[in-house]
Amino acid sequence: MTMSGSVSFKNVSRTFSLNGVDFAALDDLQLDIEPDSFTAIVGPSGCGKSTLLNIVAGLDTDYGGAVAITPEKASVAYLFQQPRLLPWLSARRNIMLILCARGMPKQEAHVKADQVLSLVGLEGFEGHYPGHLSGGMQQRVALARALVVDPEILLMDEPFSALDELTAHRLRQELLSIYDSKPRTIIFVTHNIAEACSLADRVIVMNSRPGRIVAEVPINISRPRNIDDPALQVHVHSIISHIAQ
Repeated sequence: MTMSGSVSFKNVSRTFSLNGVDFAALDDLQLDIEPDSFTAIVGPSGCGKSTLLNIVAGLDTDYGGAVAITPEKASVAYLFQQPRLLPWLSARRNIMLILCARGMPKQEAHVKADQVLSLVGLEGFEGHYPGHLSGGMQQRVALARALVVDPEILLMDEPFSALDELTAHRLRQELLSIYDSKPRTIIFVTHNIAEACSLADRVIVMNSRPGRIVAEVPINISRPRNIDDPALQVHVHSIISHIAQ
């Protein structure tokens, strides 16, 4: 089986300027993300979690150090906190837009879009417009749009934080089901420590000012995981203690 992409951060630093004052979002960061791994990144606001994703996605190039993606041309998809769907296009056409822009014939894109919408549980809603879908369903469309390009690396920036807990729980289960059926490299940013522990193989813990990694916590618990499992709670409390330092 072909493995997905890996990401390596070497001495990565990123400084921003706010009102004429410089502050370090990342400072001399070292991190290796293995192929087919599910890595969660947690930490307080401003610690550089989203900055890491933006660098991997190529949205931020003004940083020091080096970031290596292997293979070099590995496909990368980005799922944001908000769905960012085009409101004048149906769920199907939001996805077809990506495929057609890559040169796929319209009819083939139509079939592919319907397949991936079915994968995320939206069969029967292909022709619905975003305004007629719930927040959770819109985020499913956004997930389908990310998956339709079959990314080797999937970046997820608090994708479920704006949803109610029941909907978020369902989408976490959908994500794990998709991951189990076809592993890929996932880097998942969240403020929800329990969410990180219930999903990821490893949790990277960051502190801010400047943004640094203070702990790496492997989650050696088989899936599916129960958030009330005492073994999982041990990891949750351990991560909280690292952030509180």
